Amino acid sequence: MARYYIDCRDYPSEANCTVALSADSKEELLEAAVQHASQVHGHQDSPELRDQMLKMFQEGEAPAS
Repeated sequence: MARYYIDCRDYPSEANCTVALSADSKEELLEAAVQHASQVHGHQDSPELRDQMLKMFQEGEAPAS
């Protein structure tokens, strides 16, 4: 089974966020990533944000550092 992740370190921001999220499905990861983007980075949950985030997902495990 594939595992998917998104790592804030790949997308530097003013917050210098170092959070990496992973899940066994893209759907589960998308919900967690949108929640993080909204609460921590101030993004508005929208279809555009969700589409953009799906394109950022990578398969495998997030690097340790």
